[in-house]
Order: sequence, then structure tokens, then C-alpha cells
Amino acid sequence: MRHSSRAEVDPFIVMDVMEAARAAEEAGRDIIHMEVGQPGTGAPEAARDRLAAEMAAGPLGYTVALGRPDLRAGIAALYGEWYGIDLDPERVVVTAGASGAFLLAFSALFDAGEKVGLGEPCYPSYRQILRALSLEPVGLRTDLDTRYQPTPEHLTADLSGLIVASPANPTGTMLDKPALEALSGACAAQDIALISDEIYHGLQYDGRAVSALEVTDQVYVINSFSKYFSMTGWRLGWMVVPPDHIRLIERLAQNMFICPSHAAQVAALGALSSEGRAELDGHRATYAENRALMLAGLAEAGFDKIAPADGAFYIYADVSAFTSDSLGFAAEILEEAGVAVTPGLDFDPGRGQGTLRFSYASATADIEEGLARLKRVMDAWVEV
Repeated sequence: MRHSSRAEVDPFIVMDVMEAARAAEEAGRDIIHMEVGQPGTGAPEAARDRLAAEMAAGPLGYTVALGRPDLRAGIAALYGEWYGIDLDPERVVVTAGASGAFLLAFSALFDAGEKVGLGEPCYPSYRQILRALSLEPVGLRTDLDTRYQPTPEHLTADLSGLIVASPANPTGTMLDKPALEALSGACAAQDIALISDEIYHGLQYDGRAVSALEVTDQVYVINSFSKYFSMTGWRLGWMVVPPDHIRLIERLAQNMFICPSHAAQVAALGALSSEGRAELDGHRATYAENRALMLAGLAEAGFDKIAPADGAFYIYADVSAFTSDSLGFAAEILEEAGVAVTPGLDFDPGRGQGTLRFSYASATADIEEGLARLKRVMDAWVEV
């Protein structure tokens, strides 16, 4: 049967690694998961309790397209707490995961054929979603000198948009306020739409994460309940849009999604409660412990060239001293060590053959065991 050229996107390699790890587990092997950016914890108890209570009270039907007003208000209040921003809840759009937010944002901001810049390395699905919408992703090569973040000097006159992420996936690096101000100003001067991916906010370790909303209202800010809120499978995200784009997004959301999952919205209200937030802050303390273990343990295993891991729950390591085939190297590590890691090709098609991403989102005991396995295997390979 015929198919569109838009469907011919690259695979999301980390999902292939997950499948290989699952197959190994099904065959009886014990696998330590350092490949996927998924908290090892579930939704907080307050989220589950809130949903159980509302399900007992009656059916959960459609909500309005932009999300429950009480949830939008709760999200807006979070911006006051975290950033000191008095945010109008009308500007908050609840979405079917951050992925749904990207679909809405790209559809609202760009016409087919336009070019959108993304600093590489970056989250691979930006590139593939853009292609599926007949847009052209343009990789902006970043390096350690810019903390693997794009700068105004990376922008070109042919760009219609720029996507930034802070903390970033896969590097964990963050943009400070002067850097965001510089990028925002450069985008405004060149009529480039700015999209700020902030889904790892709440998971930072060396200073506060800064929202793009602190420097401009002319931005689409995207966030999610998947990471800090530990609700990956619930598929709920949100974005904040300029006031004059609310109705634009509402029309798209009505037709593309009808509404986000009502059950997930109810659970999110519980996660935003003081009880839910207390539990979630405890998770962040675990990630901080895991991060310290990973920084030390990876260095002992020979992976000592890494990006500054300011936030999120990733370590992005240069492994070019060991391989020029990160896909094959990750497969060998899975086979020999029983540790699943992600090849850098997912994040940087040009340079990813020499990098790996390690996630420390799982339980601390698993991190310790995974690091011990990595060291044993790397020591054996170096000896050979």
C-alpha cells in the first residue's frame, strides 16, 4: 500500500534499545536499565488517591480542549512558586504529553517547508516530528565551549524557529538567564519563533532552572508531568503560549486531540498538591545521590569526558577513545555487562558515533550494580 514520504522518519533508537533489553530479560537475564529517561518511581500517592476518589464519584468524560480550568490554574501557580511569575491560567494549555504539545506548537508556528533550528546533540524526536509535518530540521552544532547549548551566533537568516532545552536531553546542561535573554532577543530581531523545552525543570542540582518566561512572553514553553512529576505513562504535558495564540492553539487542539486524558488530569491535580510535591522532592534527592554515584563510577570505568550534568537525569559521555560505533558499543555493553545504555546517534547524527547517554533515573541500588558491571567489563576489555 502507498505511504507518504513524511512517514519515513528515523527510528527512536532508545526505544529499540529498550526492546533489546526486554528481550534479554524475557530470556532470563538480569538487565540494569540506564537507557531510558523514565523515573524508577510511579505517580505520587496523592495523585493516585485523587484519581480513585474522582472515579468513585462519577464518570470521567471529555474536558474542554485546553484542559480542566482547575489544573490550568494549578500549573499557573507553579510558575509563581518556581519563578516568581504571575501567569494567567488562560495561557496554559494542557496537552497529551509533551509530544502532543510539540505537534500543536509546530502546527501553529510553521508552514510546510520552513526550517527550524535545534542545537545538536538534542532530543531526537524534535527532528522526526518536524519531518513528519513536512518541516526541515536544521542541526546547529554545539560543543563544550557553549555547554552544548545554541547561542545567537548559531542562528541563520533562513530559520523560522529555534528549539532550546534546559536542562537538556541528553547532556543535562542548562541555560542561565543571560543566555536565554540573548537567544530571545536574537530570535525576536530575526522573526524566529522560540520554543523552550522545560520538561526537566524541577530536576536541577547546581543552581535554579530558569524559564524562558522570565525573559519574554513571545515564546512557547513546553513542560510535562513525565519527569519531575514521575508520571511518564499517564501521557500528560502542558505548554504556555502568548496571549494572542490561545485561540489559535485551542482550535488545533479541539480538532487534533479533542482533549487530554481526563484521568491523567485528575491525577496531575493530586501530584501538584503539597503532599504530592513532598514525595516528588524526595525523588529529586534520590536523583542527586544517583548523579554523584554516576559521575564517580563512570570515571572509574573510563568514561571521564562528559557534558556538564546540571540537571535532568542523564550523563552524556564521549566514548570515542573506545569506539567509532556507539550503536555496536551499546549492544556489546548490553550483551557483556547486562547494562542497557543509549547510543549517541539518537541525539547527534553527525558525532553520535562516539558518544553514549547514561540515565540515572532508576533506583540507587540499580545504579550501583550497573556501575560495578560497567567497570568489570571495561577493565576486562582494556586488559585485552
